Amino acid sequence: MTDTTAAPDELEASIEVSTSPAQTWALVSDLRRMREWSPQVLRTFIPGGPVRLGSRMINVNHRGALVWPTTAKVVRFEPHTSVAFRVAENRTIWSFTLEPTDGGGTRIVQRREVPDGISTLSNKLVGVAMGGVPTFVGELRQGMRQTLERIKAELER
Repeated sequence: MTDTTAAPDELEASIEVSTSPAQTWALVSDLRRMREWSPQVLRTFIPGGPVRLGSRMINVNHRGALVWPTTAKVVRFEPHTSVAFRVAENRTIWSFTLEPTDGGGTRIVQRREVPDGISTLSNKLVGVAMGGVPTFVGELRQGMRQTLERIKAELER
């Protein structure tokens, strides 16, 4: 049975790190490294030099043995503050936002937004291949926490 429950408009997770926004930015803005942090990403290809506004990406994602590609474009690139990319296939926007903390560190906020809704095809595929929207959203939330914990570990080692 296909689950047609709508996904929430926004998913968010955050973590505090001891590094400055500039140090944190140097890591999180290098989107080629997503496979090191995200449990869903196998590979990210970004042709044409350093990541910048307008950069195009090809991501190879997985869930167990299931593997699928997505394409994305960097839609926000504000040094030391925010980087975001929009996934063409499902219309989601994924971002990292950096906020300085009182102690000289940084709060990293990862968000998944759906300002234009998630594509019908994507919702149907999630229902058929990924156990339905509630299950997949739970996995995304867990993956966001893991991503941030891995980024923190890399920054603070």
